[in-house]
Amino acid sequence: MKQKIIDFVNDIVREMKKVTWPSKDELKESTNIVIVTCLVFAVVTYIVDMAITFVFKGIF
Repeated sequence: MKQKIIDFVNDIVREMKKVTWPSKDELKESTNIVIVTCLVFAVVTYIVDMAITFVFKGIF
């Protein structure tokens, strides 16, 4: 059991060395894209919600 754990940890270390980590600029750009996308999605959701509320208030 102990050897399996050691092998597992060694495999993790080996795989982590293969990872290509983003540069600081790439990370900033990706973060900005995520924030803008979330804001756009929130605004669209708000507009759709207001439209549905308006429709339902007109019906009832």
